[in-house]
Amino acid sequence: MRSRDDRVPDGPAVERALAIGVCGVGGILDAPPASFADALAAVDAAHGERMARRLERFAAAPDGALVWTRDDEGLLWLGMLNGPWRYDAAPAARDVDLVHVRPCRWLAAPIPPGDVPSAVRATFARGGRNWQRINDADVAEESIAL
Repeated sequence: MRSRDDRVPDGPAVERALAIGVCGVGGILDAPPASFADALAAVDAAHGERMARRLERFAAAPDGALVWTRDDEGLLWLGMLNGPWRYDAAPAARDVDLVHVRPCRWLAAPIPPGDVPSAVRATFARGGRNWQRINDADVAEESIAL
């Protein structure tokens, strides 16, 4: 949940997401969209096709999908998506560029480093900023066990 805007610090978006129970991606728009289709068109116009496709994949992920994030201390958190996309136009959301959000039930504490599935650690080690699929046959089972 790191912004693709280098002016936005990394940590506050994750702190906000954990505090209010959401998972999200960036892509601030000039005005809140009236629908998801409007959001896709506006994100494409303002931020490009790649970001619009990323938003589309994020919104299409099924409820119950497991998600991982890393806080500014490097600790990894596990959550589960449990609701539809919405645009969060709150000033606090805009400040951290976490405006395209979905409800997410995060575990109450970060996962101990030794318990984090190796595929999750490898994905975060590669870098990237947000919404990446972890392509490993065992990662879902290992995550569910946590």
